[in-house]
Amino acid sequence: MQIKTASFLYIGEAPGKGRGVFTRKEIPPMETIEISSVLVMDAAARKLLDQTRLHDYIFEWGAEEEECCVAWGYVSLYNHSYSANCEYFMDFEAQLITIKSVRKILKGEELTINYNGDWDQKKPVWFDAK
Repeated sequence: MQIKTASFLYIGEAPGKGRGVFTRKEIPPMETIEISSVLVMDAAARKLLDQTRLHDYIFEWGAEEEECCVAWGYVSLYNHSYSANCEYFMDFEAQLITIKSVRKILKGEELTINYNGDWDQKKPVWFDAK
């Protein structure tokens, strides 16, 4: 299992969101913050997980996005933002997710990703589409 989590990250309360990932130091743009192995599950498992609270912590996986995965480390705890300060990259072959900053992030700031995949994608995600 491959996991690399920056030592300056911590889990804290994100107002209105529950838990989130925060930083104890300033992070420059394009810095790799975390690399995480994932547990990949097939389409049948995904349908079951979509009926549970775990739905909010899994990622769509694979070229057809029929599978799903759980990421280790802090990756599954990053909250969503339509103007995220981080972006995630999936390596299907190596079964890894990498988190990188897309701009300077200040000490104490929450680290966010855009659940659509692209850090600045404005398409509504499932919990805003209602």
